[in-house]
Amino acid sequence: MKTILVTGGAGFIGSNFIPYFLEAHGEYSIVNLDLLTYAGNLDNVKEIESHPRYEFVRGDICDRPLAESLFTRHDFSGVIHFAAESHVDNSILGPEAFIKTNVFGTFTLLDVARKHWMNAPFEFNAGHGNNRFLHISTDEVYGSLGKQGFFTEKTPYAPNSPYSASKAGSDMLVRSYFHTYGLNVVTTNCSNNYGPKQHDEKLIPTIIRKALAEQPIPIYGDGENVRDWLYVLDHCKGIDLAFHFGSAGETYNIGGKNERTNNQIADSICAVLDTQRPRKNGASYKQLITYVTDRAGHDKRYAIDASKIERELGWRAEESFERGISKTINWQINK
Repeated sequence: MKTILVTGGAGFIGSNFIPYFLEAHGEYSIVNLDLLTYAGNLDNVKEIESHPRYEFVRGDICDRPLAESLFTRHDFSGVIHFAAESHVDNSILGPEAFIKTNVFGTFTLLDVARKHWMNAPFEFNAGHGNNRFLHISTDEVYGSLGKQGFFTEKTPYAPNSPYSASKAGSDMLVRSYFHTYGLNVVTTNCSNNYGPKQHDEKLIPTIIRKALAEQPIPIYGDGENVRDWLYVLDHCKGIDLAFHFGSAGETYNIGGKNERTNNQIADSICAVLDTQRPRKNGASYKQLITYVTDRAGHDKRYAIDASKIERELGWRAEESFERGISKTINWQINK
């Protein structure tokens, strides 16, 4: 039995990943390290809280003594690192927490893993030669696209928010630990995720929540900002493949090939709700859409070229946006 450390496993993506991974891989146990800040919620992992191959530890990834004690106790064969401050608006209001968690926290985990698994640069301790550190990042590190083109793994970094700058910094640390020490690392950069368990602050849950509450649905600026939307379970499958079969030191971009403007997202959700939960006054939920002052430094368009992970690891985005958004809305209604 191998044991891996999953950080941030009570957050949105991590809490979808852990149940999927436990079911897919009976040879692994998982230790979930999460500080349970605003983005983490134990209700997200309630379905596995009694699973015999699962353990939850509340703690901070910046806490080096804690990380060292966990590595000593469990002798992890891998790390899958989700834990991050991730809400752009919050990074604009309070960037310090993002630098601490995303940069220093990632450094702490990398360095503890290196010292536990390796005796010297490019020299692994016995039995640790195949241990891997997988770092989950974002397409926002690449900056903003024009109307044409896609982000590839070779796109130069150009982060435009404190959040994306902190993630870019963490990506560079991961890269450096491969080139300097030979640590077995892989990085994945994903597009915007959506699906069950997403925090209320994000765009899609906000639209659903505000609509059901008969409140104004806030859309930044003119609503024409474009994002590539990736259903969370498709992302989990890509992470699984990258963890097991990705090449050490490589980066894999994971995107859904579902470009939508924020206006299109709002219209799609309102159209589904008009059918499933009609308003008492008979009007469309679209009438609740309200345009608000644009976010500072709001990137205009993100879009990912996922051909590398498709070609090398056989990954494909399986969920259509129409099915995925329907599942997401149903989950949010039941919640």
